[in-house]
Order: sequence, then structure tokens, then C-alpha cells
Amino acid sequence: MSLSTGRRRVDLYGERFRARAHQLSPRLYAVASYINEHRHVVLENTAMEIAAATQSSDATVIRAMQALGFAGLRDLKLTIERFLGPGINSAEKMNTTVSALSCDINASIDFVVEGHQRACEALSEPQNRRAMAQAVALLAEARQVAIFGIGASGILADYTARLLTRIGTPAYALNRTGILLAEQLLDLQRGDVLIMMGQKSAHREGLTTLAEARRLGIPAILLTNAPDSRFSREAHTVIAVPRGGENGKVPLHGSVLLCLEMLVMSLASTAPQKTMKSMKRIQDLHRSIGKSGGKKG
Repeated sequence: MSLSTGRRRVDLYGERFRARAHQLSPRLYAVASYINEHRHVVLENTAMEIAAATQSSDATVIRAMQALGFAGLRDLKLTIERFLGPGINSAEKMNTTVSALSCDINASIDFVVEGHQRACEALSEPQNRRAMAQAVALLAEARQVAIFGIGASGILADYTARLLTRIGTPAYALNRTGILLAEQLLDLQRGDVLIMMGQKSAHREGLTTLAEARRLGIPAILLTNAPDSRFSREAHTVIAVPRGGENGKVPLHGSVLLCLEMLVMSLASTAPQKTMKSMKRIQDLHRSIGKSGGKKG
């Protein structure tokens, strides 16, 4: 029995589905049945993604929800969440991880080392090598490179933009949310290439960024551990980057950083003269700053 704050959770969706299934048309029944059997997936999907999975339209998906008494997708998700309980948040993942490691320093070291070893093996596989080669070919022709990432990935976006700029490839980060991201998206221009860090959750920031890239004809290179996500279907090139996080444990961001540095170093090696010219210019400017730093005026 599922309990929530001492009370039994009510499966409102299941009750409505069972009570009204016989009233639904075949198309509406197919959608309603899919939702009933894939609730965790539906929580992270848009109406369009549910439509694709059920070979219907987003309008049919909405009609199916309304036929069961829900106002729309948001209402449906809130109902399912109340029954299933909240998802695992970052604090819970950390608690699960440290509890499993049992204050053992060696276990903690092994957890991180083994996670990155698996990531290195996966990044070295032929399919990922081909994807990286495609990505580097795109980056080599880019006017500028935009790097999208929010949350912890936003820090990696800033770092990667600096690395790319140092080797002579103009780059900028798209790592804010809300109106601040909207302002950053104004920097996207035709001829740019987008590097995107994104997992399974099709958040509005990522979808909006991809939509703007698509409008401008900008190819997207996606770094993800969710090859079946909405982001993956819209990307030009997908690099599979395992991050761990199984069984509710903390995912590792180092594997994403490994992939980003592979791309930067590969790009630098394709145009060594450009790379060295940019690095020399940085050193010249740095010397100039150092010489003038002690002067007062």
C-alpha cells in the first residue's frame, strides 16, 4: 500500500481510466492507456511527445485527458505526481549516495573513479568517436559557438566558452533562465553552432533554445545520457555521455567536462596555426597588462 503523510494515496487517474475507458473512442483509449502504463515517462513529456509515442496528435492527447476529467496536461501531471510521490531531488540523491558509501573514503574514491572510467570507455566507443568527428566538423565552420547549460552545467558552459575563445573560436554561454536567458538568446546568429548539455527532462529553457536555433538554421550538438529524449530527436549530432546516477545516486558532471575538453582539443588540432596565433595574442596582451599594471596615472 502506498502511503503519503499517513494517508493512502488515491490513484485518481487509474480510477477515472477504469470508469470511463468504455466511453472512449479507439484513438482516445490508446492515448489514455499509454498514459496509464507509462506514468513516470509522461511526467517528463510534452503533449507532442505523448502524441509521437501514441502515433496521434497533440490535440488528441489533450482530448483524451479532458475525456477523463482533467483540464489539461498540467492538471494530469499534478494528479499523477500526487499519487506517485515527488521525484528524487538533489538532496535526496546526495543522501542516497553518502549513505551507500557508509563514510568509507576508499568507497567514495572508487565511486568517482569507476564512474569516470565507465564514462571514458563509453566516450571512446566507435559511435561516439563518429559523433565527435561530426561535431568537430560543424564547429570548425562555425561563426561563433553557443554553449547551453543550466544549473551545474551552466558553470561548464562558461568554462568551455573560455576554452574555445582561447583557441581562436568565438564562443559564448547560454546558461541563464527566464528573461536573462531570453536576453542571451539574442546573441544566436545564423552561422553559429550550438553545443547543448541536456538530459531527459525537456525543460522550457532547452526547448526554447532549440526552437530558436532551428529558426536560424543553427545545428545543435547534444551531450546527453538520454538518447531517447525530445532534445535528442531535435539535435543534429548526439554524443552519449554517461553520468552515473543509477539507483538514486548523485550523477557526475566530470564526464560531461571530459567530453567538452575532447571537443575543444580536437577542434584546436584541426587548425593548429589558428590556435597558436590566438594563444600568442593572449600572451602578448597579458604581457602588456603586466607591464602597465604597476603604473599609476
